[in-house]
Amino acid sequence: MAQILDQWGNPVSTAKLKQEQAAPTLTSVRRPNMDHQASGLTPQKLARLLRSSLQGDPEGYLELAEDMEERDLHYAGVLGARKLQVAGLEITVEAASDAAADIDNADMVRAFLQRDAFESEMVDILDAIGKGFSCTEIIWDSSEGQHEPRELKWRDPRWFTFDDLTGEIPLLREAGEHQPLVPFKWIFHQAKVKSGLPIRGGIARAVCWTFLFKSFTAKDWAIFCEAYGQPLRLGKYGPGATEGDKEILAQAVANIGADYSAIVPLNMAVEFIKADLAGSHDLYEKRSDWLDRQVSKVVLGQTGTTDAIAGGYAVGKVHNSTKDDIERSDAKQLGATLARDLARPYIDLNRGPQKAYPRIRIGRPETVDTDKWMSNVKTFVSMGGKVGMSVVRDRLSIPDPDEDEELLGAPAKPAQDKDQPPVDPKDKTALQLAGTSTGRDAIDQATAAALDDDAWEPLVAPMIEGLEEKIAAAGSVEEARRVLADHFRAMDADALAEQLARLAFNARLAGEYGEDLS
Repeated sequence: MAQILDQWGNPVSTAKLKQEQAAPTLTSVRRPNMDHQASGLTPQKLARLLRSSLQGDPEGYLELAEDMEERDLHYAGVLGARKLQVAGLEITVEAASDAAADIDNADMVRAFLQRDAFESEMVDILDAIGKGFSCTEIIWDSSEGQHEPRELKWRDPRWFTFDDLTGEIPLLREAGEHQPLVPFKWIFHQAKVKSGLPIRGGIARAVCWTFLFKSFTAKDWAIFCEAYGQPLRLGKYGPGATEGDKEILAQAVANIGADYSAIVPLNMAVEFIKADLAGSHDLYEKRSDWLDRQVSKVVLGQTGTTDAIAGGYAVGKVHNSTKDDIERSDAKQLGATLARDLARPYIDLNRGPQKAYPRIRIGRPETVDTDKWMSNVKTFVSMGGKVGMSVVRDRLSIPDPDEDEELLGAPAKPAQDKDQPPVDPKDKTALQLAGTSTGRDAIDQATAAALDDDAWEPLVAPMIEGLEEKIAAAGSVEEARRVLADHFRAMDADALAEQLARLAFNARLAGEYGEDLS
């Protein structure tokens, strides 16, 4: 077999496909545990993490991106909604052509994508939306000589970096020299949220500053609520109280704040003073809500579907169109990645390189009137147009039949016996029997009877009687024209008109009731 090359021209080694390239280990840089960069995050620390990510060390920034999804509930909600919305869309695989080989290739890819686990695997691939990229390792099964993708395994983005020259080629981190990804073993998805390098293309890079400011606001808000959210507990003791009595009273006041229960001697008292605050103490909530709206704009492109605002229903419908645009873009990018990094390797490893490969489309089904569409197809075909059968099957969601499957088809019209003598049009009974045997309806039978020469000759003969002799005696073309005009003016067409009216009436009855009354 000829050497198989990947989409970048690198030779494919089937031996390396049998091994996991990025399995985690406790003693290497690919460890399963991680540091929490969000703890003690300051503007200086955040700036340092962002700079390091551009200098070949993105581990700290990617750890922060993971912390943000765990600690910021709003960010986790809108980002999760964006990923799940795309992962739940319908997936279709279009064959490269109507050739049998191309259809088989599409069916093979389609069968893999219809696995129940694939939706969860798509969520992992869409991790690139937040972090800018994702690397998913294809675990191949070649136990029986074939190459079947057994699993698409998510790999921690902290285990990868990019080449120093372009900053675009992903490399697997090793303790020594970083390793290139094995060809046909990886699905590398770059979410084009913004133009630029993969490490700078994720949403987390824009949201991290909002996350920092919101964490400060939440901390200050918690301190405020702890200090002013409860009434002041004031303990009073008499002039003869000893130091021991004072300690008992202080402990009782403290217990009221923690346990909401305490006991004190009769000569002591505890007073609760309500905290009446002046000024706008809801600043913390307003600031947090404002920061959340900025995150919604970055992740979903709008706020109308996530925040309660005036005119929410109407505004939400308008904003939802923006959300649909983002959904379509994410779906097209994901479909292109799967076609490049999954469909092509799957086909090449099992059937060799192809001239064309199937396309993977992810999106909502088009709302098309199937009856109207089929009517247009029939009209187009009747005019001589050609339509691929696979196109019609895909539109109607009808799978290709198996070779040994019983097929439905249009009923064949019975062939007319060549030895059968022609039917006399005047014999209505015979005509009806002939029409039944040949599949002709009452209108066809009435038309055949009306066009019979024996029915028309008695009506036409008196109208043209003597006309032939008059034209033969004419000496010129002008004279022949005058003869025709004079003859037509004197012609009696009442009998012919009556017969045509009868035929029209008969055709109407035949069409409505299936009866030929001629």
